[in-house]
Amino acid sequence: MLIFEKNVSVPMGGRFPVRCNVFRPLAPNGEKFPVLVTYGPYGKDIPYSDFLESSFNEINPDHRSKYSAWETPEPTYWTKAGYAIVRADERGSGQSPGLLNVVSADTSKCFAKLIEWAAVQPWSSGKIGLLGISYYAVGQWGVAALRPKGLSAIIPWEGFSDSYREFSRHGGILSNLFSERWWNRQIGPNQYGKPGRAAANWGEDTIDGDLSDEELKANRIELHGEANKFSDDVSHAAKRIKLEDIEVPLLSVANWGGNLLHLRGNVEGYTWAGSKIKYLRFIVGRHDLPFYNHDEVAVQRSFLDAFLKGDDRAGWSIPGKLPPVSVVLRKGDVGFNNPKSEQVFPRRDEAAWPIPQTQCTKYYLNNNGTFSTNRSTESGKKSYKALGSLETPSLVQFTTAPFEEETEVTGHIVGHLNVSVTPDHISDENDIDLFLTVRHLNADGAEVYYTGTVGDPIPVVKGWLRLSLRKVDDSDAKHRPFLPFRSYSKNAVQIVEPNKVYGVDVEFWPTNVVIGRGGKLVCEVSSGDTQGVGVFGHSSEIDRPQERFAGMNHIHFGKEIENYLTLPIIP
Repeated sequence: MLIFEKNVSVPMGGRFPVRCNVFRPLAPNGEKFPVLVTYGPYGKDIPYSDFLESSFNEINPDHRSKYSAWETPEPTYWTKAGYAIVRADERGSGQSPGLLNVVSADTSKCFAKLIEWAAVQPWSSGKIGLLGISYYAVGQWGVAALRPKGLSAIIPWEGFSDSYREFSRHGGILSNLFSERWWNRQIGPNQYGKPGRAAANWGEDTIDGDLSDEELKANRIELHGEANKFSDDVSHAAKRIKLEDIEVPLLSVANWGGNLLHLRGNVEGYTWAGSKIKYLRFIVGRHDLPFYNHDEVAVQRSFLDAFLKGDDRAGWSIPGKLPPVSVVLRKGDVGFNNPKSEQVFPRRDEAAWPIPQTQCTKYYLNNNGTFSTNRSTESGKKSYKALGSLETPSLVQFTTAPFEEETEVTGHIVGHLNVSVTPDHISDENDIDLFLTVRHLNADGAEVYYTGTVGDPIPVVKGWLRLSLRKVDDSDAKHRPFLPFRSYSKNAVQIVEPNKVYGVDVEFWPTNVVIGRGGKLVCEVSSGDTQGVGVFGHSSEIDRPQERFAGMNHIHFGKEIENYLTLPIIP
């Protein structure tokens, strides 16, 4: 049993309120409760079972109810645990009027006001926690940096913290397929004032009435990825988060399978957050399921109880009591999209990230196709056609010899390549987009796949770089030997001359793999997306036009030329 209040209006200090649903435990004696707050555009009134029925049917039954909503805490469970829930429609979505401008500074400001409102309600203890997946994690980074009164702990669960590098552009290359799909399915259909939502079984019609097409268009800022190429474009600069301003206790949860959207952001968010008490936890599995699993919910509740109720059963609030990093190891070939089989993956605590005992080891890419700790000085080049498609990619591969003993790779990989382009059309805008993939073969030579965001089979990890944005800023505090920092700003653009060889470092996203005895690794360099990209493809013909990218790309080898991947080996 719980108390349910619908469409509660929260003043935002301007013309339009934000509306939320409030779920509270029964409190006959006027008891006050800590509050979990979510703020987002997916629809506070869209049942999880309507949003994605197949997923709803698979989550832990303890978190399935008529009140369940996609990627948010389930009210019947958490009210029984002594928490109130505030689930708000972001401004411009659902039942909240105003301008729809997702992942923006306005998002964070409104979210902060909502938190401060929740903290002073008569049923609130004044302690506010944030818990949610994806968009409901992304917002946590931004609002925590504003330090609203009452905010006491956050758990950003699989949520990027740098929208340019992790959502919009990988290595400077537009990731258009997901953003288009995301907007068309999850954002646009729930805009405030959009007619026909109830008839489409997508929430409820706007209680204030429908808006015209012209009004709807005027009340939203859409994504224009092709036009916003650089990190200092207004749309990207306005979304930048000062992670160092975050002070609240933090549990960042990163999924090894999220290597095209959220993974990097959870690791970098943890790294740069100013919180004195912060933890990084790695998980595996599909994007939607682990959040509701019994063991993971137990971790969430233990952490939140410590900071919102003063009930610290594990020692979260005591600096140094618990190891700050918890890593799950992708060891063995257990298949993909199989939560039960993935339970065999071992978990290990670590003292820091990157793991202190990491041995950064160069594995050379040689002209003979080997991928080895031994470097060949044989001269030559390997060429592949630029602008291959996912259906017909053009690529070259390098393969290790079978590993003689079990070997763990956990951390940040950096690739170093010497590349050039022979363009079909010579111009001042010639360029190369580098797509790199690391794959794992078992002792029988079959590829080992892991679970991706939507349950698809994925390789170990991927990395990207647009050559014209290769400039590294080694004076920036975020530049590290294992993770080159690039500003991706307008003034960082460098020309790419035809047939000139450029030595460049390529960032891979964080990763983990345990290679068994007899297993191999493959490094793949391609002209575009290859297997494992899933719904996160880079297929925009506007961002990657023929006249700029078509031609032949080359990797060069020789006595004075080294190509390699630096692998973080854990002894």
